[in-house]
This record gives sequence, structure tokens and C-alpha cells, in this order.
Amino acid sequence: MLRKLGYAGAVALVGAEADPPYERPPLSKAYLAGEEPFERMMMRPKEAWTELNIELLSGRKIVAVDPAMHEARCESGERITYGKMIWAAGGAPRRLPTKGGDLAGVHVIRTRADVEAIRAELERARDIVIIGGGYIGLEAASVLVGMGARVVVLEAQERLLARVAGPALSAFYEKEHLGHGVDIRLGAKIEAIIEKGGRPSGVRLAGGTDVPADLVIVGIGIAPEVEPLIAAGAEEALGGVKVDEFCRTSLPDIYAAGDCAAHANRYAGGAVIRLESVQNAHDQAAVAAASIAGAAKPYDAVPWFWSDQYDLKLQTAGLSNGHDKAVLRGDPDSRSFSIVYLRDDRVIALDCVNATRDYAQGRRLVATGGVCDLETIGDPGSPLFKPTVRKG
Repeated sequence: MLRKLGYAGAVALVGAEADPPYERPPLSKAYLAGEEPFERMMMRPKEAWTELNIELLSGRKIVAVDPAMHEARCESGERITYGKMIWAAGGAPRRLPTKGGDLAGVHVIRTRADVEAIRAELERARDIVIIGGGYIGLEAASVLVGMGARVVVLEAQERLLARVAGPALSAFYEKEHLGHGVDIRLGAKIEAIIEKGGRPSGVRLAGGTDVPADLVIVGIGIAPEVEPLIAAGAEEALGGVKVDEFCRTSLPDIYAAGDCAAHANRYAGGAVIRLESVQNAHDQAAVAAASIAGAAKPYDAVPWFWSDQYDLKLQTAGLSNGHDKAVLRGDPDSRSFSIVYLRDDRVIALDCVNATRDYAQGRRLVATGGVCDLETIGDPGSPLFKPTVRKG
């Protein structure tokens, strides 16, 4: 985006991984299944970065930042000076804080190396336990049960997708996974990973129940990787670093974007939030680049998310927190339906399962603050967005 906007200065892209930049969403889906080669996940061929005059500094982890000197220090001791910095380090997967959580055979999904380590063990792993019933855990479950593994999902909450979806959608996905043979245990509290020969042999739940496991995948969220900025004096919020509408941190000449950037969001009623999504990373990166290139434009993007499980494509627009009404469009048994969330009769969010038209039209309503025709909103044959929609 910097180059697209005409920025002519030197640009270096520093990353802790040895691989060139790649898309992460396929990691828990097609790449885990072995259906997509890594080359197709790369954001650009490696030579394209050279053509853009962007220097890739791979295999370097920044551990300290000196805002006064405009300098970043790598774990190796190497120092990199900068005029402007965009901090887009995302987050590190949370590990189990229980006994056995660090055993070989207990995995997370965040990098290519993580998934390759899982794939290397699949041939001998018949019983797989996934801890966490969010997007990552359920996507992995759909892939692994399809590969013939016995899969158990352990979720601490009383329903799946509890942080990101309403009860109706949670119930739908629970039914789908059960129908595909996934064993789901809700309200499950992990006491320990049982060890045998240096590897997991099971997961012990509070109360003494043991769940067999040759391999464990932990998907319980991320911790924003912002320690160097916070140590340098950046304002912290929600575990991340706080940014303004132009993605500027409180440190001079340092911007932040993506999972680690806490920001005021009008789709959350102006509350400060962090959005852990590819969409948000792209949108905030574009805002930061525009600010640096002298074409500043404040961040104001409709939040959206997606998840692929089995043959189901879930597309979400907006944020449903604080809704006072949820309307079902279509029949979940048909496996194509939407749930429309409203506040004061205005659409604030939608969850659309195999319902792309609803998603496209509903996203426009979320963006404009449009009011639906409440008499037909539950009719999947009636469009959500019509010329008669009142906008406010």
C-alpha cells in the first residue's frame, strides 16, 4: 500500500518467521488438510518484493524499541533504524497454564511450522483432543475428523463460539459437528495433560474424567505481541497497544495495525476494542500506510469475519454485542440461513451461513445504519437491502 500510494522511501519488512509473508487463514483449513501447497498461500512470489523495492528481513524478532533513537533491536542484537514504524506483530497463541501443557505433542496453530508439526504426527495419532471451541478449534476439528481421526473438542464455556456468535448459531454448529462424529464436551475445565513417555496420552478434566489423546491442539486465543512497545512507554489497552483513528500509537512515528491494535470502533458504539481478523489487519495497515504517505484517512471499516467448516461458509458482518433483537432468515436444517442482529430496529450485524447474498446486502445495512423492513426481514425470499430502506 505504501508503494501504491507513491511512497518512495526505503521500506523493510521485518518478520520473526523465516518464510516470506503468507496468508494465515488456510493454516487451520486447506493447509492442515494437505489440500493447498504453501506456494499458493504466499502473499506474493518472493521476487515480487524485490520488484516493489521492499527489503525482506526474515527470521528477525524485535525485542526492544528505542523511540528517542528511532531504533529497533533484534533478539540477535542486530539494530535497525527507522523513520516511521508500523507494528503489525499480531499475537502469540495462548498456551495451557496446566501441568503437561508444554509437552511435545501439544500444539497450537499460528504459523506454517505449527501446522507442519501437527501434520507430521497425524499418521500415528488416532485420538485428537482440541481445547477451545472457537473458529480455530472448530475449523481444525472439521478437517481432522474428515481425515478419519477421532476428535474431541473441549470447550470451557457452555456453548461453542461463545465469544463471537449468538446462541442460535452456536447450537447449529454444535449439531453439525456432532453429526460429523466430533465429540463435544461443553463446560470442560482442564486440570492437566496426562503424560506417557514424554508425550500426551490424555487430558484430565476437573472432576477426574480422562479423555484419551495422542495429540492435543490448543486454540484458546492469542496474547498480543506488544511487549517492546509497552516497555518503550506506549499506551496499553486490552492487552494490546492503543492507537488513534489514524493507527498512531502514543509513541512518536510508530503506528500499529491488526490483532494487537486497540482502537475506538463506531460499530462497537465507540468502545475501544481489538479485532482479531484478517480484514481488520488489512484495513488498519492501509490506514497506517496512507498516513505515512501523506494521504491520511481515518479508520472506519465494517468488521467482517469468515469461517469454513465442512461445506459451510460462515460470513459475519458487524458486531452483534449489545443487540436487542435477533431474527432468523431461513431454516438452519437447510444449511443456508442468516441471523440478523438489530438494535433499535437497525441492523448492527449478521451471521450468514451459505447465504452470500444476505451477507453482501446486510453488510451495506451495517455500514449505513439502515433500517430493515421488519415485516419481511425473516423472509429469505425478500432482499434485505432495498431502495426503500431508510438511512439514519
